[in-house]
Amino acid sequence: MLIRRETPADVDAIFAVHHEAFETDLEAKLITSLRADDGWLPRFSLVALDGDDIVGHVVCTRAHIAGAPALGLGPLGVLPDRQRTGVGAALMHAVLGAADALDEPIVVLLGHKDYYPRFGFRPAAELGITPPVPEWGDHFQARPLTTFTPALRGGFGYATPFNEL
Repeated sequence: MLIRRETPADVDAIFAVHHEAFETDLEAKLITSLRADDGWLPRFSLVALDGDDIVGHVVCTRAHIAGAPALGLGPLGVLPDRQRTGVGAALMHAVLGAADALDEPIVVLLGHKDYYPRFGFRPAAELGITPPVPEWGDHFQARPLTTFTPALRGGFGYATPFNEL
C-alpha cells in the first residue's frame, strides 16, 4: 500500500470511496464542497493505493480555534472490503505526520471515541477547546502536535462546508 497526495485524476475515485464507505452520499458531497472552499488544503488530501486502485482517502481542512489556525480532520473513508485491514490507520498516521512536519499545532475531529484515541486523540474539552455543537461531547476530539501550546483554546470552527451539513 502506498499513501500519497491526491491528484486531479483521483477526484472520481475519491468520491466513489466515500460513497461506498458510508450509508449516504453526505461525505462524498462534502469532499466536493470542501475542494471549492478557501479552507481546502491540497497537501492534506491523501489517498491510499493498492496497486493503481484508490482504496481510501483522508483530508484535513483549515479550521480555527478562537481565530487561530487549526486543522479539521474528515472525512476519512475506506472501501468496505478494505476496512479493518490497516488502510485507515495508515492514512491517519500519514496525515498526522504531514500536519506535524508542516508545523500545524493541532488536529480536531468529530468521530468514534473508541477508534481515534489510538492515534493520540482525546476529548477536546480536556484542552479547553469547545465544539460548535455542545452535544458532540467526547466524540469531539483533538490531537495536539509538536507546535501546540496550551494557550490555543476556545471555540472551534470547521471550514464553511461543514456548517452547511
